[in-house]
Amino acid sequence: MIDIRGIDCFYGQAQVLKSFTLKAEAGEILCLLGRNGAGKTTALKAIMGLVKVAQGNIMLDGTELTSLAPYDVPRHGVGYVPQGRRLFSELTVMENLRVGLMVRNSGPAVLEHVLGLFPQLRERLNQRAGTMSGGEQQMLAMARALCIEPKLLLLDEPTEGLMPAMISRIRETILELKAQGVTTLLVEQRVDAVLPVADRVAFVENGRVTGLEQASDLARDRRLIDRYVGI
Repeated sequence: MIDIRGIDCFYGQAQVLKSFTLKAEAGEILCLLGRNGAGKTTALKAIMGLVKVAQGNIMLDGTELTSLAPYDVPRHGVGYVPQGRRLFSELTVMENLRVGLMVRNSGPAVLEHVLGLFPQLRERLNQRAGTMSGGEQQMLAMARALCIEPKLLLLDEPTEGLMPAMISRIRETILELKAQGVTTLLVEQRVDAVLPVADRVAFVENGRVTGLEQASDLARDRRLIDRYVGI
């Protein structure tokens, strides 16, 4: 599905990703876990074309994404929910969703499906996004990304600062998408936030994937976590 092969990425002269290699299959939930500055967010930005790949390749279902402009990547079925959500705060919920629908010319059936996943949004279609709670904004950001009917969904710290009930709803949505065959790359710092939903966990340190483990194995033996991140 998504195959990242030995990519290098830089911010100016500083190298952030170093031969970063990762592969996720269709319908898999793969978590990128590591400390601040490890390169997790940069990996997502590289997939989206927001950070230039100096070397290596990114393939999605056999399609080369590496050199695409950021506005072209979503057209190939990649949805992105960045940290901080990045909604159009002055636009309504419906207007934000229309932005997502326009990317791949998705129709009313897609909108209905997305609103079925997030029924709270249906009650707020005419409300400005900037006036919503943090949890509601996170739902809207995910809903907008799902309006492009993604094959691959990139989530950067989706549970940050949310109440437990909202975190549970987001987890439920991720599992529903898995059942539909959507692959999810999920960036997190907290182990307990991802083990209930992840299939595998990729440990990222100093711009490299230093280990891959089954989430079920980590849940059974926390010493495996200590091996990689020392927490």
